Amino acid sequence: MKNNLKNKLSILFVCNDDTCITSISKLLKEQYQLDNIIVSKSKKEAYKLYKKSHFDIVLTNFLMSDDDGPKMVEKMRKINEDQIFVLVSKLDKKKDLVKAIKLRIRYYIQYPINKKEFKEIFDSCIKRISNKYEIKFVNSILQHYKIAVDNSTILSKADKKGRIIYANEQFCKISQYTLPELLGKQHNILRHEDMPKEIFKEMWTTIKDKKEVWKGIVKNKAKDGSVYIVDATIIPVLNQNNEVIEYLGIRHDITEIESYKELLKDKLDTTSKGLDEKVHLIKEFEKAIDVSTSFSRTDTKGVITYVNDKFCQVSGFSKEELLGSTFKCVRDEEVSSVVYKKMWSELKNKNIWRGILKNRNKAGKNYYMDTTIIPIVDINNEIIEYISIKHDVSEIIYLNKEIIDTQKEVLYTMGTICEGRSDETGNHVKRVAEYSFLMAKLYGLPRKECELLKLASPVHDIGKIAIEDSILKKPGKLTPKEFEKMKEHTNLGYEMLKNSNRQILKAAASIAYEHHERWDGMGYPRGLKENQIHIFGRITSLCDVFDALASKRCYKQAWEIDKILEFIKKEKAKQFDPELVDIFFDNLDEFLKIQQQYKD
Repeated sequence: MKNNLKNKLSILFVCNDDTCITSISKLLKEQYQLDNIIVSKSKKEAYKLYKKSHFDIVLTNFLMSDDDGPKMVEKMRKINEDQIFVLVSKLDKKKDLVKAIKLRIRYYIQYPINKKEFKEIFDSCIKRISNKYEIKFVNSILQHYKIAVDNSTILSKADKKGRIIYANEQFCKISQYTLPELLGKQHNILRHEDMPKEIFKEMWTTIKDKKEVWKGIVKNKAKDGSVYIVDATIIPVLNQNNEVIEYLGIRHDITEIESYKELLKDKLDTTSKGLDEKVHLIKEFEKAIDVSTSFSRTDTKGVITYVNDKFCQVSGFSKEELLGSTFKCVRDEEVSSVVYKKMWSELKNKNIWRGILKNRNKAGKNYYMDTTIIPIVDINNEIIEYISIKHDVSEIIYLNKEIIDTQKEVLYTMGTICEGRSDETGNHVKRVAEYSFLMAKLYGLPRKECELLKLASPVHDIGKIAIEDSILKKPGKLTPKEFEKMKEHTNLGYEMLKNSNRQILKAAASIAYEHHERWDGMGYPRGLKENQIHIFGRITSLCDVFDALASKRCYKQAWEIDKILEFIKKEKAKQFDPELVDIFFDNLDEFLKIQQQYKD
């Protein structure tokens, strides 16, 4: 933790022993340059101070003297459930230690003070405070990202039955309904009578049965009866079992453009109008598009015949540079050629193509366009050209990427905090993540699932953060009662993570829940067996055990590699999935290479 943050730490020292106060205050100033130490010799006075101010650490030697000490701690806990307490005591009675454990006091300093022990305890406290501040900061960033997304698009969420469970301010503003009026209602509250039922049937088939993204133009009716038109994208959100759990709707307001199109259609269909007026109206239509979207036209071979100013502005190329060339000049190399093959197949069959394309501007910077390409046919139904209309959605895409990256950081930070509490190194979670990714790849999981497992596996033991230090750091074998308490970390981890709709956190919840299940059904917490255990849990189980056996822990020394391999072979089809064990031994060199790369 940085020194400037150390200097800001505030400590309340509740003690009536002048010698103890002097010695501890001196140590805090010498080793941590801490000056913000408030001393109180009275429990009553200390509680009054606590109610008025925030304290990062509370030290006390009053706990064992009478019943008022524990009462003071309990009253402070009601104000701040996560308050860090450090007990200063001789701890010469077992019942005193039990009393401290019941009060969830994790840190103890024996008096007279041992400097080395004192420093270890305060280093641990400071690290815990630092991690707490980091998570608070990351959560603050996530909240800002959510606000940014809410303000940049018309957004809503619906449950599996299509009932609205969330609508942002932009949605409420354009529909003229308040959020309470929308919640629990179907989206057909906004349906305009001009919209054919077949469109919505096709939409539901796409998002519910096929579980694919649907795109289309939707005409809606606001609360006051006025009409608005949106370019809509409906995304089914799936869980790990590929089941739809909700639907996300992202929309762009294109009312003005569609109004121009209707006007143009009406005018062109009126035979009394002369050719000059029709040409004028076409130019007016192009002018409307120029202002609001990137617009281009190509011939049947994909050669650009027209681009508007908006297209040039976004791409960085001039009209002279674009006309006569193809879109290869803005194509990003990372986009697979398969995407473009499918696109041309659709267009040549006279179908409209919609999708989000990653492009690269003249300066080499990436941007993303929500693209609609329309084949234009003549009276003989022959394609004569293609029109492309694009919305720049780079901001939304980058915000989404940042949210995902931030989730990764949060998960990794949570994993390292948990390992730090149990005196394990941060490299343990790195190794388990890398082993899991390698195993998933060798098992044949899709690349996306391999990446998901790598991101989620660091928090497999997150539930241990709620297990008492007396059990978590016990140097010897746990008693049956202590082991039952330790086993609770699987349920605790699952409960901490299960309510998120984020794919990464859903995967992390499953791993935390199932990584102690066994292939033979003798594991915990639910006694699942064989393929009842999710493949993520089976992979993490083997990788976690392999690394834990090879590492020194407070209750054991590191095992030799031959002994570890013998154990894994013995537990094939008992503790571990037999197919994963075979993969492990067939590719042992690769796992050992990771072990060396991230060794402690």
